[in-house]
Amino acid sequence: MFKFTFICGLLLSSALWAAETPIAYVKNVNGEASVTTGGKVVKAEVGTAVMQGSVLKTGAKSSMGLTFKDETIMSFGPDTQLTVDEYLYSPAQGKLSLVSMMAKGTMNYVSGVIAKLQPDAVAIKTPAGIIGVRGTQFVVKVEE
Repeated sequence: MFKFTFICGLLLSSALWAAETPIAYVKNVNGEASVTTGGKVVKAEVGTAVMQGSVLKTGAKSSMGLTFKDETIMSFGPDTQLTVDEYLYSPAQGKLSLVSMMAKGTMNYVSGVIAKLQPDAVAIKTPAGIIGVRGTQFVVKVEE
């Protein structure tokens, strides 16, 4: 019984550790910006960790840039809100995915390894539709 409990505990802690592993980091911020993860709002600063499920926001006259583990770059303009719904980056296992929901604002996107290896694995959802990545860079604007 002890072995079973110990193994289950190891598996659970591994799953929790994976869920808490940063997927991106803030690289630059101008003005007011935040990263909300698990309901906890943190002022965005250079080095702030971004997790799967994080909500990223910029204020008026503000901007923020991120770099993901696969070298994807996202730069946000003023009054932007984006949620990172899913991020998987395990190329050796063929597990690749970057799915986000952009509720409002502007974003410049530069493809990283995920989009280069598996373009269909990247999607940016907006209230009006879904952007599939087929190139290396695009700009999107979502108006309220």
